[in-house]
Amino acid sequence: MSARRPSRPRARAGRDVTGTELELEVGPVAHGGHCVARTEGEGRVVFVRHALPGERVLARVTEGTEESSFWRADAVRVLRADADRVEPACPVARPGLCGGCDFQHVALPRQRLLKAEVVAEQLRRLAGLDVAAGTDVVVEPVPGDTGDDTGDEDGDGDGDGAVGGGAGLRWRTRTRFAVDAEGRPGLHVHRSHAVVPLDDCPISAPGVVGSGVLGARWGNVEAVEVAAGSDGGPPLVVALPSAGRHAHLPKLPGASVAVRTAEGVHRVSGRTWVGERVAAGGREHAFRVSGAGFWQGHRAAPGVLAGAVLEAAAPRPGESALDLYAGAGLFTAVLAAAVGEQGSVLAVEGEERAVRDARRSLHGAPQVELWAGAVEEALADPELAGRSVDVVVLDPPRAGAGRDVVAGVAGLRPRAVVYVACDPAALARDVATFAQHGYRLDGLRAFDLFPQTAHVECVARLVPA
Repeated sequence: MSARRPSRPRARAGRDVTGTELELEVGPVAHGGHCVARTEGEGRVVFVRHALPGERVLARVTEGTEESSFWRADAVRVLRADADRVEPACPVARPGLCGGCDFQHVALPRQRLLKAEVVAEQLRRLAGLDVAAGTDVVVEPVPGDTGDDTGDEDGDGDGDGAVGGGAGLRWRTRTRFAVDAEGRPGLHVHRSHAVVPLDDCPISAPGVVGSGVLGARWGNVEAVEVAAGSDGGPPLVVALPSAGRHAHLPKLPGASVAVRTAEGVHRVSGRTWVGERVAAGGREHAFRVSGAGFWQGHRAAPGVLAGAVLEAAAPRPGESALDLYAGAGLFTAVLAAAVGEQGSVLAVEGEERAVRDARRSLHGAPQVELWAGAVEEALADPELAGRSVDVVVLDPPRAGAGRDVVAGVAGLRPRAVVYVACDPAALARDVATFAQHGYRLDGLRAFDLFPQTAHVECVARLVPA
């Protein structure tokens, strides 16, 4: 056996290349809000933000070492611009500043095309499906992007202004602001804990920015969550105190204020919840959402998604439905109305506060049964396994449902599964797993519920193969 040679020190191995500037030809869009480029010569992959496919840019590396398999970078100067490049509506939606928006430099119709390309690519790569953007996958616009529903004079949902595409603004009814060391609220720099203080957030709804949060100073507070409901009530501001500290809160006369700790949400003034009203299936449904809990962020999202779920599931009177990750009961309510009192809906939700909200909102629907607990545990419960289930709706978190949940759902043999997904990669992985259990993708709709960002919401219908 030969003696082991001592390893030679690598003087430059792992040297940080942050700040290095590169001239790059920008390639296709990728999942995550960036485009893919390669360095000239060695061909190292660089994920570039603030760019568009086909552009030539000067990019500054934001993360990477000489050993890294890829680098991250911002396009700091555009040498050859794409025709769909626009001026961002927000002054801090630029390299090195706020990381909340990915695509403010892109005209809104092109944003949707880019998102469609990402969804299609994930389904091809992870689910093995032969799909194409623009034909099989179309990202649909939704109303209500401008807060007061103006700026879309022709009614096509695209908006007609020149700056930032016109629409795509004032849609976000839930915003979480970080708070810096000086007590100023703002948003984080991309992939950083640094906070960019804000006076305004153009994608946040009027009720959010009008709450007074951004003009105030906060003491011993890590973050502030703002929720603006659709029932005309005041916005709810929930402060998250720094660990072990007593929060010092400003006066916000136009908002309800609460503090959230490990023990729960504590009222300071006004309500500890917001009211929501959603029209779907020919009816209006009322909900209450406590403590800035989960609710779809786009003002139009609840109605749009509820309608898409009803269309895909086509629940019939007297049928049995299962609503997994039910939240405050949005899909439960519309399913219950569709199956009627002769049918049944079992809703499963792991967050106790959301279950309490659903109980209040659905107390008049005797066909609804609510289970508080993990979806995986519910699917393993013999009581559920013994039931006949016609339709399953699931709206899992960003990581997706996962193999165990997919197997449990498929084991119930419903005639249709409707999967609401906020992450196309997670959706594609779960679609592939459904295929292993005898279910195929039968339909897909995608919605631009997160304008100016890389996020997209999908509603997929799966049926027995």
